[in-house]
Amino acid sequence: MTDRSVVVVGAGLAGLVAARRLADAGADVRAYEERPEVGGRVRTETVDGFTLDRGFQVLFTAYPTVQRELDVAALDLRYFSPGGVIARPGSRSVLSDPLRDPRSLIASLRNDEVTLTDKARTLLLRQHVGTRDEAEIFGSHDRSIRSYLRRWGFSDGYVENFVAPFYGGITLDRSLSTSKRVFEYTFKSLSEGRIAVPAAGIGAIPEQLAERARAAGASIRCGDSVESIADHGDGVAVETPSGRVDADAVVIATDPKEAKRLTEVDTIPTDARGCVTQYYRLPENVAPRTRRKLLLNAHDPSPNTVVPISEVAPEYAPAGEALLNATFLGANAQKRNADALAEETRLTLSTWYPDRDFSALELLDTHRIEFAQFDQPPGVHDDLPGPRAPGGRTYLAGDHTAWSAIQGAMRSGREAADAVLEDL
Repeated sequence: MTDRSVVVVGAGLAGLVAARRLADAGADVRAYEERPEVGGRVRTETVDGFTLDRGFQVLFTAYPTVQRELDVAALDLRYFSPGGVIARPGSRSVLSDPLRDPRSLIASLRNDEVTLTDKARTLLLRQHVGTRDEAEIFGSHDRSIRSYLRRWGFSDGYVENFVAPFYGGITLDRSLSTSKRVFEYTFKSLSEGRIAVPAAGIGAIPEQLAERARAAGASIRCGDSVESIADHGDGVAVETPSGRVDADAVVIATDPKEAKRLTEVDTIPTDARGCVTQYYRLPENVAPRTRRKLLLNAHDPSPNTVVPISEVAPEYAPAGEALLNATFLGANAQKRNADALAEETRLTLSTWYPDRDFSALELLDTHRIEFAQFDQPPGVHDDLPGPRAPGGRTYLAGDHTAWSAIQGAMRSGREAADAVLEDL
């Protein structure tokens, strides 16, 4: 491959993995990223000394591509505790995995939000998904998460009080109309690993991938866009604002809408799931402590979850202060005033912790993310485009060729690079 050149369009997770693998194989790789920094949807910023991820994002350590593509130890991960705290006005109760969180065993057994039968079925479900790999799960017959849980016999209380807010945070779909394949694979990953954030923020993941790509010889140009691509069958011409670049192949690893514009592949999914995430500062002695668990709103869908993020990762907040985030789902949240959303969070926390005064809660930032994931209704994964869908010497990468998650994004980058290497 030393005499071959490849352009990668987009330096998100998929593009960075593809760039590194191609450069490792000896190709001359140039990656173009429209934004001023790498990462795509996986980014971190700093506000007043606080570390704010772009939306609430976590890393599933059991994902195979996480183990394969990242130096996990170098990320200096901070771990959440399994399960969550089911919260409603005047009531909080812990539901956790006693096999991975023995300290919560008694509290989980005493939790009356779900039945003993639900707890037993959860263990059976864990055994069921543990015997299947990613390909088997995503190749299986599909239905909605809600229908799937109903067939398993879970009670309405378990589904509404725990699964809806917990998986509302994962799929951005509290209605549980998302593909049960996503539920099965993430449930398997939660059972076999942990969820975490890097001490320096979720943006440390693409930064590490970029460092590894550059070390392999790839060039990454941020703040440089691609206007169009002409595929000649035996090579491509890539038009940028600074001129034309000729290459043997191009990998399109942009967001779905831009990928569809550049390739005209109609099967790229562009229906979106979005969210609004707010970050708040609070004196450390006032902030709720959950033993590093999510607070799940069982009473009302707004906010869906509240996370005492600096309890998990103290590095996210200055000394003496706490950082919380809240996630709001649905199209209506995008239209609401930021101060009104923050007031809703403050009032919600006051009902969950009536003995505490949350008047000092201060809004730091609001992230309105219209396209956080592509919509994943039952059966959507059957018709997603593969890496060779555009034809010729143009290839696709991105979670929209697999499934919407860090695992899907990084795996797609690997598969696109493998396709290029095989064809060239």
